[in-house]
Amino acid sequence: MNPKERFYASVEYRTPDRPPLVPLAAQNPVWEKLYDSFGVKGYKEEKEYGKPEAKYYCYTPIAHEEFQRKIGEDFRRVEPRYTGPELSHYEDNTWEGFWGERYKYSSLGWGEFVEDIYRPFANVQTPEELDDFRMPSADWFDYSGVEALCDQYEGYAIFTGDAGHGDFINGNAFCRGVEQTLMDIALEDPVWIKLSNQRFDFFYEKIRRTLEAANGKIDVVYFGDDLGTQLAPVINPDTFSKLIAPYYEKLFAMVHSFGAKTMMHSCGSVRHFISGLIDSGLDILDTVQTDAANMDIEDLHQEYYKKIVFCGTLSVQTLLPKGTPEEITAEIEKRKRLFAEGGIFIGPSNIMQNDMPIENFVAMLKAIGTIA
Repeated sequence: MNPKERFYASVEYRTPDRPPLVPLAAQNPVWEKLYDSFGVKGYKEEKEYGKPEAKYYCYTPIAHEEFQRKIGEDFRRVEPRYTGPELSHYEDNTWEGFWGERYKYSSLGWGEFVEDIYRPFANVQTPEELDDFRMPSADWFDYSGVEALCDQYEGYAIFTGDAGHGDFINGNAFCRGVEQTLMDIALEDPVWIKLSNQRFDFFYEKIRRTLEAANGKIDVVYFGDDLGTQLAPVINPDTFSKLIAPYYEKLFAMVHSFGAKTMMHSCGSVRHFISGLIDSGLDILDTVQTDAANMDIEDLHQEYYKKIVFCGTLSVQTLLPKGTPEEITAEIEKRKRLFAEGGIFIGPSNIMQNDMPIENFVAMLKAIGTIA
């Protein structure tokens, strides 16, 4: 099977030759360590401040494509080209996001990570005040090259979007603050409702135009909303059903109208949301953090097998950084047995961290079957 065939066999619960490897994400120093280990040359850190991708990537696209081929990654991401207003880069090496929020690189001791440092809507009290801010527009993108990008990745499972698409809790929190956002949701604050309506309109139209331009060649659209802590839901599932699920129902229905699948990132203990997400039209749940409460993979399999596809499941907190290659192999073999007919993409349960030994990453790839 090629990656696209493997993707559809897994999603449709037709036995694949092996489980797909999840789309990988990592801290910048982790990419550099992985590139070195797999002999990827010519990469360099490209912190292109003022561009929307600056907070995600520190590598050249050519180098990352070489890495993806070497490890047998099944997914490729396509996005329309950003042509909107230049996003500001400041003298203190911070930069602006779509909504006017600001980010910087902060040191962890072993490398840098992206941190949000300015929230433009933190002190907004009334919906009318939001009219004074510039909001992003789907017109800020050039969609004309999307189909050509898809053709470039023919044979792969092609996705668009990321964990920040939708993201009515976490995304608003970057611009308003976590505590304020949770208070907004609890009180059904009109400011949060207007911000969420604007987020919905932006992402709905951007994704719709991307899918239209792709001419049926995009397989899956990636969304995100962090609904769980390590121990419990972030918000009451009934509140989610009332305030946020209607956005996703419309987004998912639109994606399905183009023949694509839906995937949603949600960290932590999200067991109480899964049935509602299925009813809303979710096809694939990412990242399945099995260390969190009520997220045991065998329990999830028993309750939701052939109802939804699970993505991730290998802990970046315990198994990948602290387990042995043999333990990693055993966990993957268990998933292969449970999901012998499909229904799972296997890989890290979240962004790969610097404490993951290279030999554990290699053991994961070998056990999944992407490398010999």
